[in-house]
Amino acid sequence: MFKSRKLLMAMAFSALVIGGCSKDTPKVKEEDETVAQEETVVDDQVQQPAFVAPLTGEAVQEEITQRPIIVTINNHPAARPQSGLAAADIIYEMLAEGNVTRFLAVYQSELPENIGPVRSARSYFIDMAKGFDAFYVAHGYSPEAKTMLDNRVVDNINGMAYDGILFKRSSERVAPHNSYITSEKIIKGAEMVGASMNYSEKVLQAFYEPDERGKIGIETSQVDIYYGNNEDFHNSYVYDHQSNHYERQSAGVDTKDMLTGEALSLENVLFFEMDHQIVDDIGRQTIDLTSGGNAYVFQNGYLREVKWANVNGIPTAVEQSGEPVKLVPGKSWVHFVPSSPGLQAMVKTQP
Repeated sequence: MFKSRKLLMAMAFSALVIGGCSKDTPKVKEEDETVAQEETVVDDQVQQPAFVAPLTGEAVQEEITQRPIIVTINNHPAARPQSGLAAADIIYEMLAEGNVTRFLAVYQSELPENIGPVRSARSYFIDMAKGFDAFYVAHGYSPEAKTMLDNRVVDNINGMAYDGILFKRSSERVAPHNSYITSEKIIKGAEMVGASMNYSEKVLQAFYEPDERGKIGIETSQVDIYYGNNEDFHNSYVYDHQSNHYERQSAGVDTKDMLTGEALSLENVLFFEMDHQIVDDIGRQTIDLTSGGNAYVFQNGYLREVKWANVNGIPTAVEQSGEPVKLVPGKSWVHFVPSSPGLQAMVKTQP
């Protein structure tokens, strides 16, 4: 090695002094090119991610060991724009009472600095958290949900017990649309109730490989869903062919994250048809998360009809074979749709 270095130095010096061309020069260039190629290979190996995020299928540099965290987020018009939506791996949207929807934001790949407005629990929200083995965060509860939380069906913290301690009220909005919680307080709350935040690897999702196209079904550029006749809960998803993702609007306004000011970007939009039942005078619902049924999947600008089934406690899109539908790596938005009037009545598409 030492002799080779001296030879290269001597050759370079000779070239500078006499300005001539040595017959060994091409060999030097070949050696330089070989070294450069080897360095490129090494760089590629260093940059190649070794892990995949369980809930998004995206490549990550470090293994994700964070337990999923599910937060009930308010979707009343007075609560928009919400904080922390862009960081969620998956967002589930479903009816809470009447035709008013709420979000269940599932965080694992990252946890935003601030989340909210946080809203109250429902029994089927808790069932979803149990399916994910998630740490559950809400502010308030229905009578059924309170019983489940008191019985520790899931590890949780609730703003009814920790208002002003872990949850903070924003002065810019009025109650009940002003409860927020930071990522730091969520972790602190888990410590306070003795909940482990280690990932149990319970959730298994299927994703397309990079060389798979995933363009199956009918080409569709826009999807609209209507919860009742209230335009505030009319949501639109428009496919961007340049970026290969969906942009979302509610009531004609882009769905943005208040923390970043940026519009949400989604790779998968799914709709599951489920039996709903009103259980009280307020209009609270129960939703059947177990029986399965019809479903729509929107990916890469295409729509196709599939089924959904409850797989290990989580409603999941499945093929006729029963295998999970593959998702495009990235973030997903999932709608739970009442079987009456059903998917065909509530979901509209445009070519």
